[in-house]
Amino acid sequence: MKMMHMAHCVTLVQLSISCDNLIDKDIGSKSDPLCVLLQDVGGGKWAELGRTEQVRNCSSPEFSKTLQLEYHFETVQKLRFGIYDIDNKTPELGDDDFLGGAECSLGQVSSQELKDNRVVTMEVEARNLDKKDFLGKSDPFLEFFRQGDGKWHLAYRSEVIKNNLNPTWKRFSVPVQHFCGGDPSTPIQVRCSDYDSDGSHDLIGTFHTSLAQLQAAPAEFECIHPEKQQKKKSYKNSGTIRVKICQVETEYSFLDYVMGGCQINFTVGVDFTGSNGDPSSPDSLHYLSPTGVNEYLTALWSVGSVVQDYDSDKLFPAFGFGAQVPPDWQVSHEFPLNFNPSNPYCSGIQGIVDAYRQALPQVRLYGPTNFAPIINHVARFAGQATHQRTASQYFVLLLLTDGAVTDVEATREAVVRASHLPMSVIIVGVGGADFEAMEQLDADGGPLRTRSGEAAARDIVQFVPYRRFQNAPREALAQTVLSEVPMQLVSYFKAEGWAPFKPLPLPAKDPVQTHQA
Repeated sequence: MKMMHMAHCVTLVQLSISCDNLIDKDIGSKSDPLCVLLQDVGGGKWAELGRTEQVRNCSSPEFSKTLQLEYHFETVQKLRFGIYDIDNKTPELGDDDFLGGAECSLGQVSSQELKDNRVVTMEVEARNLDKKDFLGKSDPFLEFFRQGDGKWHLAYRSEVIKNNLNPTWKRFSVPVQHFCGGDPSTPIQVRCSDYDSDGSHDLIGTFHTSLAQLQAAPAEFECIHPEKQQKKKSYKNSGTIRVKICQVETEYSFLDYVMGGCQINFTVGVDFTGSNGDPSSPDSLHYLSPTGVNEYLTALWSVGSVVQDYDSDKLFPAFGFGAQVPPDWQVSHEFPLNFNPSNPYCSGIQGIVDAYRQALPQVRLYGPTNFAPIINHVARFAGQATHQRTASQYFVLLLLTDGAVTDVEATREAVVRASHLPMSVIIVGVGGADFEAMEQLDADGGPLRTRSGEAAARDIVQFVPYRRFQNAPREALAQTVLSEVPMQLVSYFKAEGWAPFKPLPLPAKDPVQTHQA
């Protein structure tokens, strides 16, 4: 019953963002704004929850991408909205102009509860659009607006297709609640416009419909320009818009999969390479303080204490890598911390800590720093789990390391292969080394690729340097490290088309009966 209680306590909200009269940072044009949402995680640290799309050349943007977050009534959730003028393609914001921001609590902002977990997925094309550009054709894009409160609210904006009167836009998905307020009969206005870099987009044409009508896809609509229609008796249309696909499907959340019985299998890998320093020296990253802790153990406790709640048996395989191990003192890149290859499982996070403390004096720190063997080790189990073809298991590998990876190409290959499996890799950098190679594995700037050019199916690596959180509350590290895992899990099962393993329980009609049960 504890699990049912958890499901009903978590409420998702979505925030729609718009701005008015932003300052212009670009010379000769308006700014190209984007909104970033951050949440206070304590200790002066802020964790990014999401960001909108960028709207080019616009001082009063209405962003079509909504930002979703969990609402917890019992806590004050401090939010920070940052507006940036984006002038490059890098995901970092430090090299972009900050236009301004605002801070408030989630309880203060007007938000919409996401009770409807359905999404509408559409694929749209156009034919014979009007030519709007003097020296070219048109650069068309679409905007969908829902009617509510006597106004039209932006629900989705497509990409721009350059110089094309017969475009096919990318398939897109929008939450049904955001698209039409959950009501298929809500009036929807679709506007097709010609993009201009100065922000003065020209209307090609528009039409009105509803989700109910769109679901009859394939459906065709005449794109009408009201002024042309009034002026010319012979006017027919400014082109046709064809909805090729319109499907409404349930989109499951991380919590839906966990409630459906998905087990999170947690594996730990600890770096025992020589660059950590002699464990008997206070300068070593493996040196155990008089209280029996070090950076490795603190990071392990922070992340492990959260993950272990999603694993029913609390038995975690734990490995070391980069050390010479007894009895033959060969270098191993995946030796069990308890020195039991047939049963490398430790009981709970405390079991991993105990095994680590016992292993430390029994091995010789050596090298190199190879990640591929332990990633491939976990990937073998994740691969076996896919044979069940159910959303019953997901694997999380936590790597604790002090420096740059040595087998870069082999690690890239391993990560790209693992991206096709129900698996995530979390890397926590311990110490003050240069972790640039780790940032590349994180692949926030684009998909990770092997030397032959094969791209990862999805981003499965999250890297965080421990020292950034050294003086922050322990939960701040865990929240940042684990922030991408729910999305990674959902994206994998969604791509495979797997619903939660067990049917989700229906809400009880009588809360008293539920409590007694």
